[in-house]
Order: sequence, then structure tokens, then C-alpha cells
Amino acid sequence: MYAVIKTGGKQYRVQPGDVIVVEKLDGDAGANVSFGDVLMLGGDKGVTLGAPMISGASVAATLIETRKGEKVKIFKKTRRQGYRRTNGHRQMESVLQIMGIEGSGESAKWDGEVNMMTKAEINARARGLAPRVETTEAAPAPVVEAAEKPVAAKKAPAKKAATKTEPAADASADEA
Repeated sequence: MYAVIKTGGKQYRVQPGDVIVVEKLDGDAGANVSFGDVLMLGGDKGVTLGAPMISGASVAATLIETRKGEKVKIFKKTRRQGYRRTNGHRQMESVLQIMGIEGSGESAKWDGEVNMMTKAEINARARGLAPRVETTEAAPAPVVEAAEKPVAAKKAPAKKAATKTEPAADASADEA
């Protein structure tokens, strides 16, 4: 089952379990968010269109994080006048995970867990900067096998001694 919702002046097609990035919403990480502006529902019973909204339909989501988006550069210039201005902007955005869709006699829920790991944590772990999550179970001791023979260090090949022959000395010996 899927739904088309409207939030932040944009429309999103969502299914249970989807992770979407929308304009900033109020709330802390882990908060439940509900969208009542459902424009369309699709499922086993067919497609239901709203005029403009479907009454009684709703989409439930969990707020994972609120963060700044990608930087947008703003550059102004008036040619031949020496006028140049550079500026930047980062829009606030919210990351949501869709948990369920209800409406028109159907409902769909997502049975999985919500992954509350933020993008910053994922990036930090990828670079090895964040601590790894340790399991509570005791890990078995590593098996130590028989010691292997130490590998001898490789020696560099011996350099060849270059013999220089002087052509002037050879020429004088031939004349004599």
C-alpha cells in the first residue's frame, strides 16, 4: 500500500518503511508525526483519489533527526562593474521514517525497527571516529594456532660494480 502526502508545499509518495527527507518539522528525535493531508491512496482495493484530500486517511511517521541540508551557493554579479557577491544557505530539513498508512478501509504498518542513527553518526563510523556498538554477549576467545616460522626479511639485490673504460687511455695505448 502507498500514499501521496503533502507537507512543506511538496508532495511525497510513501510506503511503510520508507525514509524521506522533508522541510523542517517541529519535534525531537523519536517523536511520532501524523500527516492528515493525504491526496491519494493505492493498494489491493485499487486507487482512491481525494478531492482534494481523502477524509479519514492518515500517515504515521517517526522523526529520526532534524538537520541542515546541503549548501546552496548564491552568486550575484554585474558585468563590467566590479560587483560580485557570494553567499550560501543551508535549509533545515527533517528525516522521517514512515511507520503506517490508514484510510479507505485499508491499513498497512511497518513491522521493522526504527533506525535512529543520524547521518552524522553514519559518517563518523565510516571514518572510524565514533565508538562501535559492542554486543553484550561474551565473545569467544580467539583460537591460537601453532606458531609459524618467522619469515626472513628479503634482502635487496646486490648492486653491480660499474667499470668505466676511458676511451682516451685506449687510444693512446694503440698509438704507442
